[in-house]
Amino acid sequence: MATTALEISHLNKSFRTATTVTHVLEDIRLSLKQQEFVSIIGPSGCGKSTLLKIVAGLDADYEGVVLLNGTDVTGPSKEKGFIFQEHRLFPWATVEKNIAADLSLKDPKVRSRVDEMIELVRLQGFEKAYPKQISGGMSQRVAIARALLRNPQVLLLDEPFGALDAFTRNHMQESLLEIWRQNQTSMLLVTHDIDEAIFLSNRIVVMDAKPGRIKAIISVDLNYPRNRVGGAFQQLRTQVLSALNHKEADVVGYDI
Repeated sequence: MATTALEISHLNKSFRTATTVTHVLEDIRLSLKQQEFVSIIGPSGCGKSTLLKIVAGLDADYEGVVLLNGTDVTGPSKEKGFIFQEHRLFPWATVEKNIAADLSLKDPKVRSRVDEMIELVRLQGFEKAYPKQISGGMSQRVAIARALLRNPQVLLLDEPFGALDAFTRNHMQESLLEIWRQNQTSMLLVTHDIDEAIFLSNRIVVMDAKPGRIKAIISVDLNYPRNRVGGAFQQLRTQVLSALNHKEADVVGYDI
């Protein structure tokens, strides 16, 4: 039985002003097993990105418990990698220097690890290129390589392919699956794309808004690689749509 990498228990998050309190997340309970791929999907404003930032240790103003391998998350750490919708590369640095970030390529261990990451994300031949010289999809692969460089136990992805065209997006989804299989890192993805969630995930977390809460957790029992136009894929799409469009009290038959 797989070991739990991430455990979120009774998590609540609110934004307070002098006169109002806005409840953003309410009683979030979620676990992520080692080497598991889980996607979070829901309407805008349901707190998906806020939840990811809390898991990353970028937001400590919440109630509840967030554990990584049984230890409280108290801030950013090398055990957690974070990939944003924008690649956030340094425009003055080459691909290999962006991947190394604050580490020196003169260190043989860093050099070896960067070369390994470049091969993993298939960017051989572009090591000396600058961000303006490569495509958006390649830039996101650089961001993924940078996040994986320190061997994080959990990789957090906040709509990393949202700004890409459909063809590049599909290609990047396939690339991410290959990286996930090879690197065996637990992944938690925020997305608005139902097909993306089904194509990538072992489980899909469906959220509701105002406040953000988990409505359903749907298992994706399809073998990889997945056929986007197959009947089983479309049945799951209907199931996710049903969970998104129904009130929480109407959603039955899901693992909540």
